[in-house]
Amino acid sequence: MQMAGRRSNVHGLVELDVTESRRQIDEHRLAEGGKLSFTAFLVYCLASAIEDHPDVQAYRDWRGRLVRFGAVDAMVMVERTVDGTAMGLPRVLRDVESRSLRSIHDEIRAAKSGANDGRTAAWTSLGLALPAVLRRQFYRLAYLFPARWKQLAGTVGVTSVGMFASGGGWGITPSNYPLNLTVGGIARKPGYVDGELVPREYLDLTVTFDHDVVDGAAATRFVSRLAELVESGHGLSTVEWE
Repeated sequence: MQMAGRRSNVHGLVELDVTESRRQIDEHRLAEGGKLSFTAFLVYCLASAIEDHPDVQAYRDWRGRLVRFGAVDAMVMVERTVDGTAMGLPRVLRDVESRSLRSIHDEIRAAKSGANDGRTAAWTSLGLALPAVLRRQFYRLAYLFPARWKQLAGTVGVTSVGMFASGGGWGITPSNYPLNLTVGGIARKPGYVDGELVPREYLDLTVTFDHDVVDGAAATRFVSRLAELVESGHGLSTVEWE
């Protein structure tokens, strides 16, 4: 967070109408029971939007050169209990632009259950044991080499704070990524559909850009495409439901 505080981050607070998306998720159940992960759905839409607007996923290396990645590696935080303490562990979902929505859901659920995360937990515990000054230097060094940063922490971030309170609300979080989504609350409020005022559900989403590498026009086009995908329920019709 101290590193992110020195970056030229710009935060956009947007409302997305997720009524249709949530209806599809609520009306269908997966074969093993339970709902599809809403985080998985957002990551899936995020990857598709980045494919259409790759300029939002760019880094500058130690020589100031702009480095762009084709693959989308999304870092999400998954709550796990380590040595009796609940903490958010980072989970990097690799190559999400070429994966199915169901496979993203399955990996998030597996991470929450503790499957295959012993190594991550061990590295987290080791990192917390180091003095803060060493941790910061380690991250600064990795960030100067985008390929190394991608391997370590992914290319974009997704953080959820919607569980902290009921109803709407945005979260403003520091970010070391050129693009980060902070998922806030969902509020029920009136909205116009075909000229009719009807109840709708709106997701409060904060989209954070590194303005040193992402131009405002590119950011605007990306957010418009992301909103279109989320509000239309992108990918939900092809999920393997029950």
